[in-house]
Amino acid sequence: MSIDRKRIIDALSKIEVAGNDNGLIEGFGVLVNQMPTTFWNNFAEKLVSKVDPGLIDATEYLLINAGHECGYHTGYGIITSDEWNAVVKPMIEKAPEDILYGAFAVFTAWGWADCEIVELVPNQRMVVRAYDYYESDPVKFGRLERPCAYMLRGISAAFMDLAYGGPYDKTGKKGLKTFTCKQTKGIECGDAYGEFIVVRAQAGYGQY
Repeated sequence: MSIDRKRIIDALSKIEVAGNDNGLIEGFGVLVNQMPTTFWNNFAEKLVSKVDPGLIDATEYLLINAGHECGYHTGYGIITSDEWNAVVKPMIEKAPEDILYGAFAVFTAWGWADCEIVELVPNQRMVVRAYDYYESDPVKFGRLERPCAYMLRGISAAFMDLAYGGPYDKTGKKGLKTFTCKQTKGIECGDAYGEFIVVRAQAGYGQY
């Protein structure tokens, strides 16, 4: 692997961002918003805790799906951005594997999660380990029996879609959801880190 993770994080974490009058930040070729992590955590917690127990799986699917679709389009914006071309692209020797390693370094640099790939079988399987992520907020969640890193699950699957799911499709009709992710460990559950296993979707569209 030719990707210098530390160098990417050091370089991109210094980029200053500011929202426009509507609170939107133009970065990496896409528009994102900047809000307290407690807003998103509260939103997810209320959705899951207020539904009938029989609907929890369906509710969590929707939250993961939101992260998956966002990660697919935002991820494409990242890997085609000027910032990427300046810092990461010169390091890439083997695509798409080096692109994946670089994408998770960028993801870390921007503070969404301190995460990295610890295992990668090209076109088949990826294991991501996260040592810190906003969905693991111990003040908000304490220790849970059920992992709740919905965003990181969706993002991890989306990055594999971009790498091995075929050409990027802005409509999301092709390429998106060719991979699925399962969270097997979670800081929010008392584990030392979060673990996310991504594999090809076998049971059809939208399976998590």
